[in-house]
Amino acid sequence: MKRTSSSKAKAEHLLYFFVFQLFCLICGYQAWADEKVSPESYSAHLQATVLPQYHPEMISPYSGVNSLASSKQVQTSITSTLFLGTHLWKNSEIYFDPEMTGGGGLSGAHGAAGFSNGETYRIDTASLKLKMARLYLRQYFRLSEDSEKIETDENQLAEELPAQRLSVVVGTFSLNDFFDNNQYAHNPRTQFMNWSFMDNGAWDYAADTRGYTWGLMLEYHRPEWSIRFASVMEPAEANQLGLDRQIDKAQGNNLEFEYHYEAGMHPGVARILTYLNHAHMGSYSQATLDPLNGVDITQTRAYRTKYGFGLNFEQEITPVLGLFSRIGWNDGSNETWAFTEIDRAFSVGASLKGTHWQREADVLGIGLAINALSEDHLRYLGAGGNGFIVGDSRLNYRPEEILETYYSYQLRKEIALSVDAQLINHPAYNADRGPAQIYSARFHFEI
Repeated sequence: MKRTSSSKAKAEHLLYFFVFQLFCLICGYQAWADEKVSPESYSAHLQATVLPQYHPEMISPYSGVNSLASSKQVQTSITSTLFLGTHLWKNSEIYFDPEMTGGGGLSGAHGAAGFSNGETYRIDTASLKLKMARLYLRQYFRLSEDSEKIETDENQLAEELPAQRLSVVVGTFSLNDFFDNNQYAHNPRTQFMNWSFMDNGAWDYAADTRGYTWGLMLEYHRPEWSIRFASVMEPAEANQLGLDRQIDKAQGNNLEFEYHYEAGMHPGVARILTYLNHAHMGSYSQATLDPLNGVDITQTRAYRTKYGFGLNFEQEITPVLGLFSRIGWNDGSNETWAFTEIDRAFSVGASLKGTHWQREADVLGIGLAINALSEDHLRYLGAGGNGFIVGDSRLNYRPEEILETYYSYQLRKEIALSVDAQLINHPAYNADRGPAQIYSARFHFEI
C-alpha cells in the first residue's frame, strides 16, 4: 500500500509539473510572438532546469549528522520558473514569478560548505511543489534626459531608461537578483554549479530556504557606476522558510558599490559589498565554552549581529575569454543563518566561449575556490557541534578546496546541455574525509 501511494503521488507530481510547463510554454510563446509588435508592454520568459549529480565512494573513517555520505549517491534537482512582467504606470514595472521545484541535493544538501548544486538552495522538500518565488514592484525616477537601451531578459522589460536614475524595488525577491552579480559566475542554471562560484560564500545573505525574502532595495545608477542598498527580512530559524516578523530586531542590510571600467579596451567591473545582519543567532564561543549547552548552538540564540565584506571582479581578456574572482570575509562569531558556513572565501576562474572550435554559443569554464572558517566557528565544529550545512562530529581542520570545470553545449537557442566535474578536497573542512568527486549533467531550457 505504501508503495502504491508513493507511486501515485509521484505520478501526480509529474502531472502537475508537465501541466505547469505547458502553461509556461504558452505564456512564453505568446510573449515571443508579440515581441516584434510591442516588446515593452509585457514580458514572459520560461526556464526549466534538470540537474542530476553523482558521486562515487570516498574515504570516511567517521561521519556525523551533516556529513556528505561516503557511499555512492545519485540525486536530481528540478526547477521551473515563469517570469512575468508588465508596466503599471509610467516608469513602473511589476514582476511575478511562479516557480515549481522538486528533488534535492546529494546527502540532503549537507556535507560541504561549498555545496555542489546551486539549484538546491531553492528547494526545501523533495516533492514537486508550486510556489511564488518573486513578486515585486520597481519604480524608476528620471535624473537625466539622456537614455540607455535595456534588452529584454528574465524580470526585465525591453525599454529605454534614463541613463542616470533612481530605482526603488519593494516586494519579495532574492538579494542575489541585484547584488554580487558576475557575468561569468553567478547562475548555476547555465554556469558553475557550486555555491562557492555562484555567490560570495562569506556573504550570509538573508533568505528563506529557497533563497527569497521580503524587503526594500534602492539603487542609484549611472552608466559608469552604481550604488545599491537593501534592507530585507531574516529567517526566524536558521535556513528555514518562515521569516522573522520582528523587523525592528531582525533584518539584513546590504550595501554594494559597482564600478565599470576599461583595461586595454576590454570592459571590466569591480564591486564592493558590505552587509550587517541582525537575527536571532547563536554564539559559537558560548556554545563551545558552556558545557550546559551540550555544544548545541541553538541553545545560545539571542538577537545578535553578523557583518562582512566582499570584493567581486570580472574582466574581459578577449571577446571570447573572461576572468572572474571573489574575495569574502565575515566576523564568524555568530551562527551562520541563511546561506552557507563559510567565513573566509576566495574564488577565481575563467570562462571561454567556443568560438575557436566553431561553437560560438558553447562555454567552457574552470574555477578554483578556497573556503575557510573563523577561529570560533572552527572550535565549535571541532568540539562536535553542528551547523545547518556541515558537522562531521569531529574535525581535523583544513580549508575546503574546490575545483570545478564545466562545458555547456548549446543544442539550439532555447536548449543547453552541460557536463560538469567537481573535486572537493577536505569537504566540510575535514582532512580526514574525502576528497569528494562529483559528476553532473544539466538540461536547461529557456524561452
